[in-house]
Amino acid sequence: MSVFVDTNVVVYAFDTADIQKQQAAIAVLESDRRLVVSTQVLLEVWWVLTRRLSHPLPEDTAAVVVDELCRLPVVTIDVEMVRRAIDISRRFRIAVWDALIIAAARSAGCDSVLSEDLQAGQDFDGVTVENPFAR
Repeated sequence: MSVFVDTNVVVYAFDTADIQKQQAAIAVLESDRRLVVSTQVLLEVWWVLTRRLSHPLPEDTAAVVVDELCRLPVVTIDVEMVRRAIDISRRFRIAVWDALIIAAARSAGCDSVLSEDLQAGQDFDGVTVENPFAR
């Protein structure tokens, strides 16, 4: 079964501020699990790597990271998925951006989302959140 990877997992692989999270993120990305991302994640990864890290990556380097992520299955965000995300956001009372991650994971047939942004163990109608950084 596929697992959806949220932006924070990818970003931590390049963030030297927390070595334990960096190692956990690298382990996820190098695992043999079938990882899936979305166009939302691709854009967020580039933005955070180039703007938000204490030591941002050069834009060209971050673009290479995004190119590598594009080798994974990528869910394209469309109008119907936006509508589903709004429904999920309203139903579960979560941020619409997080709901869009859940909607993308569901559309890809993933049974779990790897993220620290949502409550670990929470089930969104068959998509369960796993926090790969939980100690």
